[in-house]
Amino acid sequence: MANQVKVKDTTITIGDLVTVYQTVGEKGEEKTTAFDGRVIAIRGRESNKTFMVRKVASNKVGVEKIFPVSLPTIVKVEVKRSLPARRAKLYYLRNQD
Repeated sequence: MANQVKVKDTTITIGDLVTVYQTVGEKGEEKTTAFDGRVIAIRGRESNKTFMVRKVASNKVGVEKIFPVSLPTIVKVEVKRSLPARRAKLYYLRNQD
């Protein structure tokens, strides 16, 4: 199905509230950062598959990040809550902030 993707043994779908844990930094100093938000788009095929996560930061500024599924720096993905979506792309959420 095109509206779901498997990342690090976790299946995520459009509309899910997720937390993506990613390592940042160089080999000497690495730390894990968390980016939590809603999955608004999944696109691509096979090894080129990506998913877009959107969150609302301070001062009601929307922040979007695109994560490739095969990115080696992704440690894990947690699904906090699974919400139903009637559309394949939730770009309309950009205007609701």
